Amino acid sequence: MPLTLATWNINSVRLRAALVLRLLREEGPDILCLQECKSPVEKIPFDLFAAAGYGHWVARGQKGYNGVAILSRLPLEDAGHIDWCGRGDARHVAGRLENGLTIHNCYIPAGGDVPDREVNDKFGHKLDTLTELRDHFRDARPEKSILVGDLNIAPREDDVWSHKQLLKVVSHTPIEVAHLTDAQEAGGWIDITRQDIPEGQLYSWWSYRARDWDASDRGRRLDHIWASADIAQAGHGSRILREARGWEQPSDHAPVFASFDL
Repeated sequence: MPLTLATWNINSVRLRAALVLRLLREEGPDILCLQECKSPVEKIPFDLFAAAGYGHWVARGQKGYNGVAILSRLPLEDAGHIDWCGRGDARHVAGRLENGLTIHNCYIPAGGDVPDREVNDKFGHKLDTLTELRDHFRDARPEKSILVGDLNIAPREDDVWSHKQLLKVVSHTPIEVAHLTDAQEAGGWIDITRQDIPEGQLYSWWSYRARDWDASDRGRRLDHIWASADIAQAGHGSRILREARGWEQPSDHAPVFASFDL
């Protein structure tokens, strides 16, 4: 049976616990990786998720910001975390299944509004995090690994609603794309979503600012599923659950799915 995995920036796991439960009930992924949980680990409602069949988890959290968690129907051990830029932010956690598959759940900084590190520390923090992501997996080349999360960059022209209009907008600037590409290539990671869906507009995020996000469809593909080269060909079934963006009190991100025959 294939292993099905989903990644979702939930934008507060306690506020949207009902949406997490809905996704688990209706879609039933084996693994769900959440970002921007905005909660200390001890306050994440793992009991609710366990009652839904997801009794295994690893997480890193902090009050009101960041936070990453992996929920699993399968036994899962904590495989540590990386403290990007030494800030103590809860932006990475890894879990390992009994078959040896390691799952890295990442939340890359958004980067603020101005794409210039000289005047915007948040943008510099984003670039530095991507550099550390590159160096970490270049020095420890991943095998039998999947990296997922809100990487906060839409790298391709068809990953945004308007390449020309977003070239100077944080999340699609050339310097961000170059940093993300360097990190991907250094680790030999394969973009499973685009391996499965090689052409066409594809988005996983739509701004809350849009009056009608669905009609205007000004989206960006900020959420990613990568696999190490040794297992990339086992990946298939990629999709984005766009309708979740329209659920009541939604996250501004939609869940991204892929399956792996492992």
